[in-house]
Amino acid sequence: MNTIPSISAHIDEKVINKVIQDNFATLAPSYFTLTSNWFVRAYNYYKDIDKFVIIIYLINQGLIYFRQNGVKIDYDTFYKDKTIEINKINISDISKDLGVPKESIRRKVLELEKEGTIKKIGKKIFVVRDTLYSSRATHTLTEIATILHEFNKILKKEKLVNEVYSVNEIIYAIKENFSYCWYQFNKFWFIYIGRWRVELKDLEYLAIGMVVIINAVKNKEFFPKNNMRLYHKALMGSDVRGVNAMSISEITGIPRPTVVRKLKYLIDKKYLHINEKKLISFNAQDSAFITTKGMVNKNMLSLSHFIYKIFNQIRIINS
Repeated sequence: MNTIPSISAHIDEKVINKVIQDNFATLAPSYFTLTSNWFVRAYNYYKDIDKFVIIIYLINQGLIYFRQNGVKIDYDTFYKDKTIEINKINISDISKDLGVPKESIRRKVLELEKEGTIKKIGKKIFVVRDTLYSSRATHTLTEIATILHEFNKILKKEKLVNEVYSVNEIIYAIKENFSYCWYQFNKFWFIYIGRWRVELKDLEYLAIGMVVIINAVKNKEFFPKNNMRLYHKALMGSDVRGVNAMSISEITGIPRPTVVRKLKYLIDKKYLHINEKKLISFNAQDSAFITTKGMVNKNMLSLSHFIYKIFNQIRIINS
């Protein structure tokens, strides 16, 4: 840093939220790409999303420790060693924080230990990083940087900033203060999946639903209004093509019988619609529409807070 950054140049969180609300259609493709791809990767590594979430939770305990003690760790240093040490593990705390039954957490932790992903020595736990390449967050990092880049372009267009950072510049800045930035992302992400877990109980439902949503979002014939409220309304039933259960299974890696069973639940609950050709589209109705609308509003507030923390940090680093 060559100069002390200007405090007045700090982008206010309320301004960020308004920018997102008013320009949601611009941000939606990169945002939904992140959410859909994250669940696909999570399932593919363990064939169990909750196992992946537990690993991320354990790694985040290290990030919390660094943050509490004012330690700044860059990306390369964080991933240099082959293990991450967690001082102790408390099944009850993990269960409470993740909203997963205690016995389920206990069983999955034992399975991760047997698989060699984690090791227990006394009261200490070590996450074996070289068995979890996904924890390097390569793809997620690029997807986050893409969202921030698109957001940055909107700020420039609205004359709220003078510069636009490239995706690579944003990735570099996040890597420079990785322990801080990734703690902020995990904080946002645990809140996001926690909200949906309360509603759907099982994150596989969300993984399946996100494939249907991204199919609609990336439909080249979908031209919504930029405003978030109008976008959400326009998205419902916009995908006349739909997607079949086999394609969802191939994309997510979830077995087709499981996909079919969980699609039936989402259709019965009116989150999704199935036509006479057995093609599924996103068209939430009645209480499901109200729920998804409420979730989007809450999640955008959380996203605003995440961007507020990270984007201002990136500007400081690049100054």
